[in-house]
Amino acid sequence: MPSLPVDGEPAPVDGALPTASAEAFGQRGLSFYVHVPYCASRCGYCDFNTYTASELGASASQSGYAAQAMAEVRLARRVLGDRDVPVSTVFFGGGTPTLLPAQDLSDMLGAIRDEFGLAADAEVTTEANPDSVSPESLGLLRSAGFTRISFGMQSVATNVLQVLERTHTPGRAIEAIDEAQSAGFEHVNVDLIYATPGETSDDFARSLNAAISSGADHVSAYSLIVEDGTRLAGKVRRGEISDVDDDVAADRYIQADSAFTAAGFQWYEVSNWAKPGGECRHNLAYWRSDDWWGIGPGAHSHIAGTRWWNVRHPSAYGDRIEAGLSPAQAREILTGDQQRDEQILLAIRLKDGLIAAGLSGEQLKVVDVAADNGLVNSDWAATGRVTLTQKGRLLADRLAIDLLTE
Repeated sequence: MPSLPVDGEPAPVDGALPTASAEAFGQRGLSFYVHVPYCASRCGYCDFNTYTASELGASASQSGYAAQAMAEVRLARRVLGDRDVPVSTVFFGGGTPTLLPAQDLSDMLGAIRDEFGLAADAEVTTEANPDSVSPESLGLLRSAGFTRISFGMQSVATNVLQVLERTHTPGRAIEAIDEAQSAGFEHVNVDLIYATPGETSDDFARSLNAAISSGADHVSAYSLIVEDGTRLAGKVRRGEISDVDDDVAADRYIQADSAFTAAGFQWYEVSNWAKPGGECRHNLAYWRSDDWWGIGPGAHSHIAGTRWWNVRHPSAYGDRIEAGLSPAQAREILTGDQQRDEQILLAIRLKDGLIAAGLSGEQLKVVDVAADNGLVNSDWAATGRVTLTQKGRLLADRLAIDLLTE
């Protein structure tokens, strides 16, 4: 989801959906995303909608946040009506959700369960920094119904963690993974960042080996992006550190893909690898254009072709919730063409790829050229699906743009 809202029309103060979206709700799976906007400290590369205690002061208390989020869950129930659509996935992200007491996370999950019901096989995930959990808190989360946890390891190289301004020590992530598995978490994800200025191939190899040997069944690996307005961007602008090298990033991706494949992981989205059965179903819900309701400041939602986003600041969010109003700032109603374009943009990143029958004649010509250039499978016409090769994954965004301009 974008970190900044696009221009849209004002959202109704009661959160009501357009008639067409309200009537179509229930035709696809339903997920919830719960944004927890608090961090102990801000990493230098981060441009997410997160805040430290010193940035917020007394204007937005962490202690009252769970109640506000639960109020938005009840708003979602009123807006979506009484149609029985059990929630298939829930994802707590941020920020650092595990800065809140485990009981708060349990209570927010309980509100979703009480209002909508959870599917029997529901996937419930929380993100966590390795230094924000303990065996006790992990045990409480598992008992509350959390099935999956995602740790921000990023790297095990001290010099890389310093550039990223991460607070945990290199070994703490491995300890936290072991604690989560001991607490009974069924699935554990590790996040890695590569191509950080100063990172060597050996540095990244050690991070790959640590992630693979940790016992995690899912790894997300992303190239560092220098976002405008971050401390990292300021250092690059002043020449204190170098910018990200695209060629190095491509080499790191190939290095990661080779290591994960050799260890029994399979890529299922350009930046995500999993052992069989370890795929993140919540993220797949996004990529497959299912319905989801985003709880919290700055969270985005999508229900049957209507997308909206909440006010970004926690105090503004709390004010609206306390007033009984929807926290939505603005929305857009997607046309059929826009929905098809988004499906292409997202589906091309998946291992399952695009269904060729859904593409226009001009788009199929783009596919032909891509196949000739080794970017997609050469037998796409026979299989009926357009899937990326390893080379194509490196250029997935470029290919998507080419498809959408035809």
